[in-house]
Order: sequence, then C-alpha cells, then structure tokens
Amino acid sequence: MTTDTPTLTEIVRFPSPAPAPQALACDGEHLWLGSWETARIYGIYPNQGRVFEEIQGPGKPVGATVCGDELRIVCAELDDSRFIRRYVPGHGFKSHDVVPCPDDTGSFLAFDGTHLWLSQRHNKLVMELDPSGMPVRTLKIGEEITGMTWVGDRLYLALWLGRERGGCRIAYVEPRAEHPEVVFVAHSPFAAISLAREGDRFWTNDFKAGEIVAFAIDG
Repeated sequence: MTTDTPTLTEIVRFPSPAPAPQALACDGEHLWLGSWETARIYGIYPNQGRVFEEIQGPGKPVGATVCGDELRIVCAELDDSRFIRRYVPGHGFKSHDVVPCPDDTGSFLAFDGTHLWLSQRHNKLVMELDPSGMPVRTLKIGEEITGMTWVGDRLYLALWLGRERGGCRIAYVEPRAEHPEVVFVAHSPFAAISLAREGDRFWTNDFKAGEIVAFAIDG
C-alpha cells in the first residue's frame, strides 16, 4: 500500500481550553474534549472555542465517541487500567456504566450506529465490541492508530508510521468489505490525536501545539 498522499487541508485551528488535548468527539453541534493533563472533560462551542461544560473524569481520557445523545470515553485509571465509561452531557459520568477494555488496553473509540469499535494503538488493531465489551471482530491495521471515526461504510483512521516513514497519515478501511484494506488518503504535518467527523470536515488534536484542528481531505 502506498503512502504517497496529499497534505490535508486545514480549515481552522484554535487553542485547546486545556493542555495536552487527547480525546475528541463531535455531536454535530459541540466538540467534546478530554485533556490528558487535567483529566477533565470539556464541552466546547467550535465556532467560538468557548467551554460551556467541564467536569473531572474518573481517570485520564484517552479516546471518545458520540453514541446518540451520550458519549463513551476510554479512561486510563489506576495503574493505567483502561475502561470504557458512559458520559451524559449535562449530567456527567455514570459510575455504574463501566466496561473493562479487552486485555486491559484500549485507546480510541468509534461508533457505527450499532456497535462500538475500539483501537489498541500499540497492538495496531481495531476491534468491534458487543454490548458487554467483548470483541466480536478484529482488524489488523499494521500501523499505530492515533484516532478513528466512522463515515458511512468507512472507518477513517489517523495513523502514526514513525518519523523515518513520514509521520502521520489519514487513512480509511472498509471493515464490511470482503477483504478490508487500509487506504491512505492524506498526510498530516503534525501528529493527529483523535479523529471526529462533522459534515464535510474532520476534527483532530495537535497535541504538541495544544490546539484543536478542523481539516478537509481533497477528493
């Protein structure tokens, strides 16, 4: 598979309301950000960059996705154990709704309308989960996954190939295809952490710069 791809087109970027922006999700109206440093969740108006909701998490937020009117957030908790937690905007975390990540590891989340998908960054794979959090399908991606989101039948991925191989790439895979393959579509000049979709644009974090970025992919 080729990694010769155009550079993504930045639309806007603005400062994160907290250092080390990590988890990111979009519900179509708001952005939801989790800071690795503060371990807090922030609801943000993207057109203003203004915070309208803020709450302490049960651990460091790693990845997040929107599920209907709620969110699911991977949290790194005591001894870096990983759990998927339910977050209800305006109400906070529901302490009784917690699912351990398979093999006690997990990073980013995506929701296909029915099932959650969980990535394991360093294992270079994504898993489709059943309601109990058990994997029912596993896709080997072959690169470190730093974010993902569903768009139609495609699971878009932010991938880290390493500095010597060109850094960060945006790609997609069609998990329901007979032979799913990773297709690279854009190069990111920064390490894109988390991936969310809003209309015709994507959102991600420039972790090192401490900024939230919206971008488009040509074609």
